[in-house]
Amino acid sequence: MKIVRRVLLGLLFVMVLAVVLLVGSVAVDYALGAGRIDRISNTTIPGINGTPEVRAYVAKPEGAGPFPVVIMIHEFFGLNESIVGKAEGLTAEGYLVVAPDTFRGSTTAWIPRAIYQVSTTKPEQVNADLDTVYAWLETQPTVDNSRIAIIGFCYGGRTALAYSLHNNQLAATVVFYGSPETDPAVLKNLPGPVLGIFGGADQSIPLENVTDFETALTQAGVQHEITIYPDQPHAFVQDMAGIRAGGAQGQAWAQMLNFLDVHLNQSDAGQTGHSIAYLPGFDWQYYLMLAYEHAFGPASHMH
Repeated sequence: MKIVRRVLLGLLFVMVLAVVLLVGSVAVDYALGAGRIDRISNTTIPGINGTPEVRAYVAKPEGAGPFPVVIMIHEFFGLNESIVGKAEGLTAEGYLVVAPDTFRGSTTAWIPRAIYQVSTTKPEQVNADLDTVYAWLETQPTVDNSRIAIIGFCYGGRTALAYSLHNNQLAATVVFYGSPETDPAVLKNLPGPVLGIFGGADQSIPLENVTDFETALTQAGVQHEITIYPDQPHAFVQDMAGIRAGGAQGQAWAQMLNFLDVHLNQSDAGQTGHSIAYLPGFDWQYYLMLAYEHAFGPASHMH
């Protein structure tokens, strides 16, 4: 019995130590990362309705406009150089891009902190900050208010979908491997067409969930285009260097550009959705699988 107790106490000690080290690593990363958002962002958007200001990276095409707009939402790592590069790449195609910091000053490359960021950020807070971004866009003379789309990657894909249900003025939504909604009664409130891009080897989003998402969009009467890229892991559209190199990254980016061209540049259809209170709970299973995918799975080679 004494040996068993010692073993159990030893295991308990190791578990407690692991938790302490994990929490400590998040705190250390936070301290080391102070000022990252200031270095990455280039615009401060004043808050509305008593909300804080929003830091963002804004990329504008040459000329007076008005331009079609894309609100670009980052992954669960936060606003970083990869998103800035994608924003610049999209601006080269003639879009004004706003990439806001939805974690209010927090960004990281450390997976435990990424999980902490997303688990402690309330969806209603994110929607409020995106409302601030949208209200600011409406005041900009270079913006065409009738042609504003939202796109997001990973956490940002889910966030983009949620904000489209919150704001029925958006013209289109693009979801890059974000956890999908599969209830047609919810999806019928989307204001415009949806593009969904997923990886066939993504262990964090089962392919049946993607199929259910597509079926639900059909049942909801929402115009959509859902594509699964075979053998691709989560977060396979990594950065502009990978996109320019071609392959699945380049194909997915080209598909997005074509979708935006059709629904922002060639279409004048008005928005049809209704704003709803859509605040999904935190999906621990999805984000734990996401952490595994980035740390040990096929997406780990992306870092």
